[in-house]
Formats: sequence, structure tokens, C-alpha cells
Amino acid sequence: MARRAWLVGAGVLVIFNLLHAFPRYATGDPHQSRIPLDPGFPQYYGVLVAHVVLGNLSMVTVFLQLLPGVRRLYPRVHRISGRLYVFAAALPSALLAFVLLPFSKAPSGQIGLATMATLWIATTVAGEVRARQRRFQDHRRWMVYSFALALGTSWGRVLSEAMTYIPGFRIDVLPLLEISSWLGWIVNLLVAHWWLRRSAPPRGLP
Repeated sequence: MARRAWLVGAGVLVIFNLLHAFPRYATGDPHQSRIPLDPGFPQYYGVLVAHVVLGNLSMVTVFLQLLPGVRRLYPRVHRISGRLYVFAAALPSALLAFVLLPFSKAPSGQIGLATMATLWIATTVAGEVRARQRRFQDHRRWMVYSFALALGTSWGRVLSEAMTYIPGFRIDVLPLLEISSWLGWIVNLLVAHWWLRRSAPPRGLP
């Protein structure tokens, strides 16, 4: 039951991000950007679009990784989508975040986003190394954490939007950006850790 709830929740977030953020950047129109562009960095919009596209690709491919039916019945799909996630999506998207952050016009949230990108790279690399070592239980655990971080901005966006609908709750936009840049991925990591503990086999069993 816990596994099903986790997968359903993750699937909803993947779809939410595809519908909420991706269409604006798929147009190629800089005026549709959700983030203010820096005129001093002419390549900013192109880098931002690449970051968004690769970020969405990472969420779709790693979600396929987590589906137990795909791992059991279609191991080739699992391997190919895993390589796409690591080398064509997650790592490049996280690295592009470091290119964008120094030019961000938002004075809040940069440290939280940089921390998330760092942890995303670390967990993804750890998962890839464990797979090459054929330590598949450890590989699975690290990739679950990687997926949790991949969804950090999406969940942070949902939480920040939800805060604005709490009756009587008022907060300035800058603290809201700071909160959402930390809260999304921290909550995701806590949920991922809880799910891994719930779904782990009892001690003494393979």
C-alpha cells in the first residue's frame, strides 16, 4: 500500500510539472518564461530552456525506473531509461542550474536550490556507481533519493502555491521563495526515507 501511494504521488507530481511549467518553455518565447531573464547574459533563456527540458526528461525517465513492472518485465527499458536519466537528463540539468543561479534576479532561494542541485548530483552518481558494482539494493535506495530531489522544485512550487490559500496566512514573496527552495526537496527526502524503510525486507531476509 505504501509503495502504491508513493508511486501515485510521484506520478501526479511528474504530470503536474509537465503541464504547469514545461508548456511555457516549449513555445520558445522568452516572454513566456516564469523566471525574469538577465539581459546581461544573452544565453540565459537558452540555458533555462535546456535546464527545464532536461529536468522534465529526468522526471519521466526516473519514474519509469521506479515502476516494478518495468524492472521485472522489461529490463532493457529499465537500463536504457536509467542511462538516459543519469547522463542525458539529471546530471546535465543539475549542472545547468549552477550556470543559471549566479544570474538569477531573485535574491532569495539560491542557497536552497544550489544545495538541492549538489545533492541531486551526489545521489545520482552514487546510484550509478552502485549499479556498476552490481549492488542493486544500494542502487535502488540512492536512485529513490535522486528521484526525490528531481521532484524538489515541483513539490516546492505546490507547497508555496498552497500556502497562499491558507486563510489568514500572509507572507512576503521573498521569504516564500526561500521557504519553497528548501521545503520541497527536504520533504521529498523525508518521504523517500520513510518509504524505503517501510518497503525494506525484514532483517535476515534477502
